[in-house]
Amino acid sequence: MTRQYFGTDGIRGTVGQAPITPDFMLGLAHAVGRVLKRSEARPTVLIGKDTRISGYMLESALESGFNSAGVDVVLLGPLPTPGVAYLTRAQRASLGVVISASHNPFADNGIKFFSAQGSKLPDAWEQSVEDALALPPVWEISAHLGKAKRLDDAAGRYIEFCKSTFASDLTLRGLKIVVDAAHGAAYQIAPKVFHELGAEVIAIGCAPDGLNINKDVGATHPQALVAAVKQHGAHFGVALDGDADRLQIVDAQGRLYNGDELLYLMADERLARGDALSGVVGTLMTNMAVELALKARGLELVRARVGDRYVLEELQARGWILGGEGSGHLLALDKHTTGDGLVSALQVLQACVRAGKTMAELLDGVELFPQTLINVRVATGADWKSNLAMRQAITKVEARLADQGRVLIRASGTEPVVRVMVEARDEAVAKASAQQIAQTLQ
Repeated sequence: MTRQYFGTDGIRGTVGQAPITPDFMLGLAHAVGRVLKRSEARPTVLIGKDTRISGYMLESALESGFNSAGVDVVLLGPLPTPGVAYLTRAQRASLGVVISASHNPFADNGIKFFSAQGSKLPDAWEQSVEDALALPPVWEISAHLGKAKRLDDAAGRYIEFCKSTFASDLTLRGLKIVVDAAHGAAYQIAPKVFHELGAEVIAIGCAPDGLNINKDVGATHPQALVAAVKQHGAHFGVALDGDADRLQIVDAQGRLYNGDELLYLMADERLARGDALSGVVGTLMTNMAVELALKARGLELVRARVGDRYVLEELQARGWILGGEGSGHLLALDKHTTGDGLVSALQVLQACVRAGKTMAELLDGVELFPQTLINVRVATGADWKSNLAMRQAITKVEARLADQGRVLIRASGTEPVVRVMVEARDEAVAKASAQQIAQTLQ
């Protein structure tokens, strides 16, 4: 199946350019509504959004499109992506819709969907929507049009849900935490979650104006968080991205921890309290040091393709609960159906509070391997996988690294580039090995 509009995480692009235009969004919602009505006479759809100025325009277009197909709409206002997933399930809605371009700048926007169970939908469902988009619209008569209303306490309901994922016998009292919401969807919610669990909260990146989402703040620009933690003498810093499904955490020394380390902490805490874990799902890019540390704890690391939806698919296939990416997309399926930056932050803080230790102490002995990544431009359509010199170079490097490093060669999904990544305990070895392989492709 070749999809024209859907990418790895919904539909995304620059506002005002196809397909991120109001006319397309009206048609998209109409098509989705028709797909929903194949299995349900009167579907209800929830719509949430981040803080981009274009959200108003796209929201009204989607509302009209759904109503025209006879689908009722509930507007949630600004709400994190995982908040929409939660409320879709809690409200027994037919579908959840998020208007967001996640960590992208304000000029972009996008649409993603959640099932009635609060999980991302399969490729086959997206293909059925694209097929419906190709059909002429069938406008419902007035008596059958959908209605729209607003859920006024959406944020409050999601705040209570987030708090419920933190152990009831623990508190954040005595901790000073800097919270950076990237001027995005969690700008009102994130500070309240930590405050209501007892922490002293310093909020940054919580003043959206429609144009400043992700601008020099948030999980993709953690320098602001590091500076604020040092300035205020905080114990922790928590940064989310624009739609709050991605997480970065800083400790009192200003050290930034990536998603691989946070995933290890979440697994380690569950083992410490006696939970049964069979394994953890990472991606092709998950640091080998974390894989070895998990192995030492008796846990297998399985690598999925890069992308949180592929991590989720692997978790579901194996019946496991913990997975994530180094970028900070983390999944704890015993807490939520999708990746949630706030819930993940609470899981990490819970590990520290329960153990009475800092993140550095909990990660003692888990030192990330240096990674060297080289992008090699190749001719469009080139059969680089058949390059004998490259294969021979890879064999030599892997033999030299043995079990103290690894090689990953993969094509970019968006440009004619082959990515050569080598990971080793020694940075110089990683760099020299990556260059050796890259030269065979140039």
